[in-house]
Amino acid sequence: MLRLADGSFIDKKENILVTGSTGVGKSNLAFALGHQACQLGYRTLYSNAQKLFSKLKMMKADGSYSREVGKIEKYDHFGLQPLDNTARMILLEIIEDRHGRKSTIIGSQLPVAKWYEVIGDSTVADAILDRMVHTAHQIELKGESLRKK
Repeated sequence: MLRLADGSFIDKKENILVTGSTGVGKSNLAFALGHQACQLGYRTLYSNAQKLFSKLKMMKADGSYSREVGKIEKYDHFGLQPLDNTARMILLEIIEDRHGRKSTIIGSQLPVAKWYEVIGDSTVADAILDRMVHTAHQIELKGESLRKK
């Protein structure tokens, strides 16, 4: 975690994939890394994936989609619902645009191996995972929900 806190993963355009069950701290970890990135002078965006996809679908209709996609820095809670075709293509576009240019942090309750099911199209899933996984620090959080304490 200390190696990630120095922000060097951002300069290297590496991604972070945080997986684990409900309540183990995925969101807190992603938020803390984003906050640290801000302290280091980087700009970030923190968003729930389902809300982000809904917002971007509406923006496609009013013409502001391209501008908004350009602002995206990271998003969270991927995999709680299967993606429809529009969300799948939005995700692919975001990942393609960011690949090799910017870091992305994704948190999910599902292990990366199950993302194919959520993405729903094996060709698109291959494209997304090929761009995300090979340049990612994969962190699997384990334990009981912190909300129980």
